[in-house]
Amino acid sequence: MVALAMPLLALALRSSAGATEDLGNGFLHHGVATPVSNHRGTVATADGDGRNVVLVWLYDHRGGYALLMIDAETGKSEEIPMPFRPGDAPFASILSSRNKFYTHFNSHFVEFDPAKRAFTFHHKTAPRVAMGMTEDDNGVIWAATYPSSGVVSFNPKTREFNDYGYVHKENWAQYQRYVAADDTGWIYFGIGSTSAQIIAFDPQTGKAKPMVPEDERRKGAGYVYRNTNGKVYGRLAGGAGGRWYEFYKGEGKAIGKHERIEAKPIITSHQGLFHREFPDGKKLKVCDTVTRTLVVEDPKTKEVKEHHFDYKSEGAHIMGLAAAPDGTICGGTAFPMRFFSYNPKTDRWANRAAYGQWNTVARQGDRFFAGGYGHGFLLEWDPSREWVTTVKGREASNPLFLTQCVPSINRPHDLLAHPDGKTLVLAGTPGYGYTGGGLLFWDRETRTPTLIEHTAILPEHSTMSLVALPDRKLLGGSTTSPGTGGEKKAEQAELYIMDMATKQIEWHAVVFPGVQSYTDMCLGPNGRVYGFADRRRFFVLDPAKRKVVHEENTEAKFGTTNSQQGPRVFVLSPDKKIYILFAKGIARLDPATHAITMLAKSPVAIGPGGDILDGRIYFASGSHVYSYAVPD
Repeated sequence: MVALAMPLLALALRSSAGATEDLGNGFLHHGVATPVSNHRGTVATADGDGRNVVLVWLYDHRGGYALLMIDAETGKSEEIPMPFRPGDAPFASILSSRNKFYTHFNSHFVEFDPAKRAFTFHHKTAPRVAMGMTEDDNGVIWAATYPSSGVVSFNPKTREFNDYGYVHKENWAQYQRYVAADDTGWIYFGIGSTSAQIIAFDPQTGKAKPMVPEDERRKGAGYVYRNTNGKVYGRLAGGAGGRWYEFYKGEGKAIGKHERIEAKPIITSHQGLFHREFPDGKKLKVCDTVTRTLVVEDPKTKEVKEHHFDYKSEGAHIMGLAAAPDGTICGGTAFPMRFFSYNPKTDRWANRAAYGQWNTVARQGDRFFAGGYGHGFLLEWDPSREWVTTVKGREASNPLFLTQCVPSINRPHDLLAHPDGKTLVLAGTPGYGYTGGGLLFWDRETRTPTLIEHTAILPEHSTMSLVALPDRKLLGGSTTSPGTGGEKKAEQAELYIMDMATKQIEWHAVVFPGVQSYTDMCLGPNGRVYGFADRRRFFVLDPAKRKVVHEENTEAKFGTTNSQQGPRVFVLSPDKKIYILFAKGIARLDPATHAITMLAKSPVAIGPGGDILDGRIYFASGSHVYSYAVPD
């Protein structure tokens, strides 16, 4: 059977002492925010001696880096590095009928043999990563790959590997979450998310063909499964009337309803694969990489055994950070999704399970807010109160779930804490397969959301950066990037000014032809706006005159700015000084002359920004938090 993902068990609180390290030149290293890895596929099986073992694809900020093999009877673990450079991550895997564990990521297909406790095959492929995998009736392993519908196969008997290249073209990145083979050897896979389709692939000719008429395609993804009768059945997500199709020998026909699903047992799924059944009937109840806990149950005797295992990790990657009202530096990590808090005064860390991925964080008054992926949610955290795990709809939660706005916003890129002290504005790209993201306005006094769609702002654009202007005006910088798996439709990014009272656009323009994204912006003490476009084009805008008064390409001198889904390039000090985070170092901006001066080159590449607290600018690099003492 196809196993479902098992969520990680949340720790109520993980507190640890720091070990801040002085790196010289004003820089301090404070440590790893979330010192754990995430599983990207877990299966219960047996080794060559018949002992129950658990296989786990390990992932940290470097990407997929190892296979973890755990003895289910003792908890003893062995970490086997990937036979290629870490990077990317498994998005699909399969435990074959011959008890081999396969995945395909970072443009490499790989086989792990638990009997030999080693990788026994790997091969470089056309880019990039399998989204779906299956095994045909001859034991051949198949994978369909993102972003361009590549197809690869591996025959474990003959050791023959085939990379068929890209077999189906779209003008958007394709996801192939479901793959199936009929008993004649034809391969079928569904694609999404801009426009769902089901593709049939003939291994004999290496040719593919779409199976669903164009007029029946819709936003979403195609689904297929292998039936025990040898045929493949599929449908399009959200299909009108629940229309199903039957596929066989490369041909397909609509069959209307399909109420009896008899799927051939294949142990495969997405990155959340969690296969629980050991060959001897015992069950894997828990395999938690956060607590490093393994729990196995014997259904016959009802005996439950708990073990603790270990592994090496460089930590989860940091999405962003900011100073919180309680004098700490807080933010979120991804895979696993965790909240972290660092107290500079005590040099101690706190780490907790987070609601989703905290893409954007900001302080307003005595509260700390997070805008997150997925579903474009907004949370409010009161650091003065006890932490209570977030549950949507539970008022006692702290952080409190306020609202969400999918599909209009799914992946936030900016969270503006408006200087009025009561308004928050969330911006970002839309849901999977969509183009054009909206704006969410949250009124803290009335506790009400107002969602403005992209069609009322800049159609087919999303907002990447925001600045609060005088007289309740809002300056926005767009991005042409669609939602994940969506179709890019806008040709170039724009700036716009919105009236916050009416939510009407008063002005918009393609200020810099060819620019695709306005990375970040801030308001200076002289009423002018400073910003970066495409991480390398610095500009100064007079918003009253709607005119650029200065621009320069800073890449040659300083390199590109830092980056993340919510980058926080500009850091404003309490005394109104403006600092800039480049990947190479920290600079200061002179508002009078527009001159940028590099203060110090960073000992590490600067990633997510960025905030100032007690004279130090805090930033992240990978999974680590650093700070820099700004000169007087």
